[in-house]
Amino acid sequence: MDLKQLVPTDFSGFISVTSNAESLLFEAYGHRDLPNKIKNNVDTLFGTASGSKTFVAVAIMKLIEEKKIGIDQPINQILSKKLPNIDPSVTIHQLLNHTSGIGDYYDEEIINDYAELWIDFPNYKIRKNSDLLPLFIDKKMVDIPGKKFQYNNTGYVILATIIEELTRQEFDRYLKQIIFDPAGMSSTGYFALDRLPANVANAYIYDEKTSEYYTNIYSIDAKGTGAGGCFTTLKDLEYFWQTLFSGKIITKQAVELMQTMQASDYYGYGFWIAKNNARAFPYMQGQDPGISFISSYDRSTNQTITIMSNLGQDVWSLHKEFSAVLLKKNDEIQL
Repeated sequence: MDLKQLVPTDFSGFISVTSNAESLLFEAYGHRDLPNKIKNNVDTLFGTASGSKTFVAVAIMKLIEEKKIGIDQPINQILSKKLPNIDPSVTIHQLLNHTSGIGDYYDEEIINDYAELWIDFPNYKIRKNSDLLPLFIDKKMVDIPGKKFQYNNTGYVILATIIEELTRQEFDRYLKQIIFDPAGMSSTGYFALDRLPANVANAYIYDEKTSEYYTNIYSIDAKGTGAGGCFTTLKDLEYFWQTLFSGKIITKQAVELMQTMQASDYYGYGFWIAKNNARAFPYMQGQDPGISFISSYDRSTNQTITIMSNLGQDVWSLHKEFSAVLLKKNDEIQL
């Protein structure tokens, strides 16, 4: 089956599907600037929302390998900033796999829309990790550390803060130094919404009352943090997957640990874990107002699937459809 036939006619975004170094689909759809009808292209940068937590996790694994921190080290032994409402026994391990039990500034069980955070607190003030502190400094622990998995944005803001303390530089500069530059991800970075480079896709939200689209510039952080917000391209993500699994950034053993299921059956360290016909493989995903993103790598078949919509469309169902087609194709080859 031609994979293009699976793509909805109204899809806006970017798709890359590769198998054994062969590109099966590499296309851009829709517009990066709707009012001016400027089309997306395969080199357009797009936001990854929470998908960029993976990069933070890789950086933490790098610091662990360099013995600057320990995987089971309590954060109160690392952070100079006191966080009185967070249990001092919370460890790096628990932050990485979302079992810390700390209060999340964006608790998805309470808040349905990320944009609701900015009703009383202007989003343009969020330009670094410490700017999020007022949103979680007074939150109480919601569970005992290590007890259960509960997706947590605050935990990754704290991990990025740890990176900054240990490296004495902004976390995104460190990510560029140890991940983006070595992988050749020349277009990837954390850019402020009012200082975006050329060829970035605007993300749009649909207003059902007026039947119009509007941009998400007042609905997300002005600049990304440890919780998410990196911009990248289809090609850069391909470079990332191949370079990471080559052992060039962190050891292959560390990569293996990242994609090993931890306290849940679907999360490792910074990676979600999926199963395709009993084969487990890692993926990164994110969702913000106007943004939906997923990128996976199945090492057993050397397949990558990356899908992003700048209209916040359902990329997950499309990913499942692509995966099913590729699985069937692989099974037919083996017969």
